[in-house]
Amino acid sequence: MITTGCLFILVTLALALLRAVRGPSVYDRIVAVNTFGTMIVLLLVLLGFLTDRPEFEDIALLYVLINFASTIAVLKFVKYSSLAGPGADRGASPKGGTAP
Repeated sequence: MITTGCLFILVTLALALLRAVRGPSVYDRIVAVNTFGTMIVLLLVLLGFLTDRPEFEDIALLYVLINFASTIAVLKFVKYSSLAGPGADRGASPKGGTAP
């Protein structure tokens, strides 16, 4: 049963990697990389369960947080070409006034 679960996770990893390489748009690639990260987390938790090492769950939780934050950062960068957000560098001068 656990072997079947590992096999399904590995197949999903391969399909997500294929979509990340061949995706028609940048958003498809980002979702595929996010899915890849999620499957890695599932594999880490399953490995921790199989080897009876609960610290793998802590590592998986940290990886989930990094995966989520990096996905949000990449999506924001793709949309605005900056991590600062929309209009962050528009109309601001170094002295705090507006640019002419």
